[in-house]
Amino acid sequence: MTGKKQDNIEATTRVGLCDLTPTQLKVLEGVNSGLLNKQIAFDLGIAEATVKAHMTAVMRKLNVHNRTQAAIAARAMSLEPSAATR
Repeated sequence: MTGKKQDNIEATTRVGLCDLTPTQLKVLEGVNSGLLNKQIAFDLGIAEATVKAHMTAVMRKLNVHNRTQAAIAARAMSLEPSAATR
């Protein structure tokens, strides 16, 4: 990836990460840890459909198209998987 394109992705991600709600951050941490929606829902005490809704919002805010891209964006912004979700 070219330097300019990478800078644009990082800038977009940085803005998006700041816009996430606390629950959206927790869901993103779960995805970043490799958990399934069902596992994230159980850990957070919410419905699986709610996790899906949060993931849709996260992907929109981070300007990505899938879970893998969301996890890559999270790692690019130094959002490490939490020990609690490993």
